[in-house]
Amino acid sequence: MASPADLPKYGNPPVVELVCGILFESLNKFLAPHFGLLWENFKTEYPNIRQMMPLAPLKEGFDATPSMVGPLSDDFPLHPRVWFETRDGTGLIQVQRDRFLYNWKKVKPNDEYLHYDYVIRRFKNCLSQFESFLHDNELGEIKPIQYELTYVNHIPKGQGWNKLNEVGTVFPDISWGNGTNRFLTELEGLNAQASFRLPERQGRLHAAIRYGIRQPDQPVLLLDLTCRGIGEDRSHSAMWQWFDLAHQWIVRGFADLTSVEMQTSIWRRSDG
Repeated sequence: MASPADLPKYGNPPVVELVCGILFESLNKFLAPHFGLLWENFKTEYPNIRQMMPLAPLKEGFDATPSMVGPLSDDFPLHPRVWFETRDGTGLIQVQRDRFLYNWKKVKPNDEYLHYDYVIRRFKNCLSQFESFLHDNELGEIKPIQYELTYVNHIPKGQGWNKLNEVGTVFPDISWGNGTNRFLTELEGLNAQASFRLPERQGRLHAAIRYGIRQPDQPVLLLDLTCRGIGEDRSHSAMWQWFDLAHQWIVRGFADLTSVEMQTSIWRRSDG
């Protein structure tokens, strides 16, 4: 699953998190005690465990706007989402009755960005272990409903911009006029969203651009790029082809949405 040679590459990309996930039909035999049994398979590498609120299933549709689906079962109480995390916090497995995700996270400024090829390989291996656990314990099998790939990017103040009014230097499609005769002069907040269809109704690419504060008190521009969807073929081989397609759309979408100057001078773009 190597990345295409012609995809843009970056020596210093602004990526702080990469998430691969699958939404599937609810595993109604998967009960709370099974989380502990499952952890035994991962705890050597993922020794930290946390319990979180479950993620609501957001499913792409093409007859209307994306909408929430569920609850997927009325016969069982709400089950948690459980995190299995590496000691340094850079690797994370998330499990709930209808979802399995793998995250890479940048925790420290000097943490090396682990590229898509590495992260998708980790996701594939962890998902395979989860499927083996389900099989061995007769808990059912994964029947996919939707796949998801997300890149979270942080562009801190001082990297191409110093005032929010300068957002256009980072994202050329968003400009803010600074004329002296206008009433609204200083931009305080920003929340822009756009979506694009993947080919053959295989899903959508969602782009969200926001202004925020990163600890400790660091203004940032945030760019979230998420592909959600699924193709007609629900086989394992088709699943990995979908993730490769989503990866290409996110990388090329990032290049479209950000300025060439930022790509070359700050993120050190090189073309295959």
